[in-house]
Amino acid sequence: MTRAQARLDRERRTLEAMIRLYCRDLHAGGKTLCQQCEALCCYADVRLQRCVFKLDKPTCAACPVHCYKPEMREQVRVVMRYAGPRMLLRHPVLAIWHLIDGRGEVPELPRRKHPEPGQS
Repeated sequence: MTRAQARLDRERRTLEAMIRLYCRDLHAGGKTLCQQCEALCCYADVRLQRCVFKLDKPTCAACPVHCYKPEMREQVRVVMRYAGPRMLLRHPVLAIWHLIDGRGEVPELPRRKHPEPGQS
């Protein structure tokens, strides 16, 4: 696994850990996520897989592209606001790496490849 792939996997694990922490504490969830939090986790995973930055992806807070639907973006914001401070106690390594990753430079937005005129 390359360093960039490891970073993307770490972001996926960090987000899932935040959602699990939020769900367990506020939705009385056990080992499994409630339906709403499971949907949010799946949605976030799909968004990570389809990120235009691919393996150079910045953290979502620093990203110039807002790829989440507004209602899902607000849900993630609520989850992070609750779980973020608690991550240092529950998942300190993921929390510290997330802070480090957030300090990195934001790459330029990749240009779209348009077919030349006359080609389809």
